Amino acid sequence: MGNYAFGVDIGGTTIKLGLFDQNGNILDKWEIPTRTEDDSRNLLPDVARSILHSMKERGIEADEVLGAGIGFPGPVDEKGTVHEAANLGGGVFNVPEAFGNYLPFPVKAANDANVAAFGEMRKGGGKGASNLVMVTLGTGVGGGIIVNGNILTGAVGAGGEIGHIHLEDSETEECGCGNKGCLEQYTSATGIVRLAKRRLAEDEKPSVLRGDSLSAKKVFDAIKDKDEVAMEVGRRFGEYLGKGLAGVAAVVNPEVFLIGGGVSNAGGILLDYIRPPYAKYAFPKCREARFALAELGNDAGIYGAAGLILDGAAEESARKKPPENAGEKRNKNTGET
Repeated sequence: MGNYAFGVDIGGTTIKLGLFDQNGNILDKWEIPTRTEDDSRNLLPDVARSILHSMKERGIEADEVLGAGIGFPGPVDEKGTVHEAANLGGGVFNVPEAFGNYLPFPVKAANDANVAAFGEMRKGGGKGASNLVMVTLGTGVGGGIIVNGNILTGAVGAGGEIGHIHLEDSETEECGCGNKGCLEQYTSATGIVRLAKRRLAEDEKPSVLRGDSLSAKKVFDAIKDKDEVAMEVGRRFGEYLGKGLAGVAAVVNPEVFLIGGGVSNAGGILLDYIRPPYAKYAFPKCREARFALAELGNDAGIYGAAGLILDGAAEESARKKPPENAGEKRNKNTGET
């Protein structure tokens, strides 16, 4: 059995890589730029080259590596086929097959938000839970759903696209997905700015938010300073997210909701706005779900990607292990002592 696994988290700007031991402990991590020109044809060779360079530096042989897990932006099905990765081009392709030309060990792939959730379950804020939902609030809203310890993938890998739950019929602006009224339009970093601008346009009530620049951070900083307009924006944000997550809970019944992404840097005050509307809209048996902040930050993806390999290796080892007392039973059957 190998001693190492690699975790890779592919982003639009950088690719994060990590080397892990067989117990899931991180030994090293680094980044390389994401080259998206020419339909990202350099993407897989760049990742493979970086992994092989790390192995050479450490004197790691191919038979010591259990495999590499890859987190991709966009839908990834259970076979590791990417269905048009967001902002990366390349169309539809199977990651394990494509990497077979570059790496001498197994490769597995899943959606980047799903592997982040998997990482948080294994080593972060969701440790100890086997049913959880992770929501990443950044430029957009991503989601990863874990049910009974397994990633919920869906038919073409689109399971967990929480940001595109429809919540607002009256919306006139289009979401990045092409629909209107998506959760992402109100609870992402840009969505919070949208809510703030709309609230400021309603009247002339004084607020530190009035000025040349607005950001989600500025809104939550103002909330901490008890700015009344900012607090109204926070309530509207919480209403949308709490209502959306109540719908998710009715389907997957998680033990915990983890909130991550750049917006989560606001801290616990963020959760204070989500919990009341969630309790208001949630199915009664789902109201006890816990809310917490994600803990692994930008490393969640590499932890979860490596976990795809490590959990698979552990399952394979368990299948090969003979059942307890097997030898004793054989002796009884043959009459041997």
